[in-house]
Amino acid sequence: MPNENHFDYIIIGHGLAGLQLALGFMNDDELKHTKIALIDPSNKAVNDKTWSFWETGSSKWDTIIEKSWKTALFHSKNQSLSIHLKPYTYKSIRSIDFYNWAKNTLQQSVNIHFIKDVIVSTSETDSVSVQGKNGLYTANHVFDSRMPKNFNLEGSKYTYIQQHFKGWIIETETPYFNPNTFTMMDYRFQYQNSTSFVYVLPFSETRALIEYTFFTPETASESVYDAAIKDYIDNHLQIDNYKINETEMGNIPMTDYPFWTHNSKYLTKIGTAGGWVKGSTGYSFKHTEKNVATIIKNIKNGQEPSHNLFQKKYKLYDKIFLKVLETNNEKGVWIFEQFYSKNVISTMFRFLDEESSFTEDLKIMHSLFSWNFISAFIKVLFRR
Repeated sequence: MPNENHFDYIIIGHGLAGLQLALGFMNDDELKHTKIALIDPSNKAVNDKTWSFWETGSSKWDTIIEKSWKTALFHSKNQSLSIHLKPYTYKSIRSIDFYNWAKNTLQQSVNIHFIKDVIVSTSETDSVSVQGKNGLYTANHVFDSRMPKNFNLEGSKYTYIQQHFKGWIIETETPYFNPNTFTMMDYRFQYQNSTSFVYVLPFSETRALIEYTFFTPETASESVYDAAIKDYIDNHLQIDNYKINETEMGNIPMTDYPFWTHNSKYLTKIGTAGGWVKGSTGYSFKHTEKNVATIIKNIKNGQEPSHNLFQKKYKLYDKIFLKVLETNNEKGVWIFEQFYSKNVISTMFRFLDEESSFTEDLKIMHSLFSWNFISAFIKVLFRR
């Protein structure tokens, strides 16, 4: 008699990585018949974040895009830039729209099983046993989005910058926003010489996400974000009448911690827990899409799912950048000034997408050349 709790693959957590991975299985002709369980204690029924990314042309995500833009603004006390993104488009997706679309799509397959449970432990032999509070499940391979239990960077040799933020989605009575242009970074509102900035996504003339973001080793109290956002709305935008429709808060790890060392023959860490967040930027949506494609390819080729997920040179670049932010956090604004003012958009985005050529890498490095980067490189090179 078949074991109903045995699956070809178990995916622990159905956030961004888990749902994208399940969609990858479902949409592949060779793997769509595999039996998959998605196990999570949550139904993912609230809008808990906004994902933004750039890409060229159209994609499978376009049906759930909240808004897209062709022009970005960068501001600091020294300069203001209007950056035309062509051939790229910057796109934004509300997490609830992604969750609903992905779940509705996956539920059309009889091979995809959603299970609401809290996973307590996993153990490996010739397969993987997954113990939940409500039951025991087994699989040939498990993809796990939970952070490693021993993930604690305090006093470690790894660099840990926290991208922490709070955003308000506001609605105004009269038109205030240009919906064709978004603000990538506005450093004119820095908090105590830290790497901190305002990020604005205008969804319409009367509705926008206004977010205050830090790239710092330490976090801030919630009142700091609220005061900064209110100051930006009151004194910069000079908006008198508005209402706050939604708020969102988050903390994205920007680190060179080797999450992939927790992978094994029968278990692969995914998402933030797998190191899928770009260490130097915190972007994850398109990196997740690329990693899912690599995993599907690896499985079909008979290789371990995590084979060749990462490129060493980009991990080195991230290490250097993070070390600069750790040791000279006030230099963050200078770094991004150089990055956006001295490089063309195609070079910048290809570099951040980890698709750049060696010549493009040299152009980026030349634009950022300074003693701070040399010092950071030496510290990374000789770090033990």
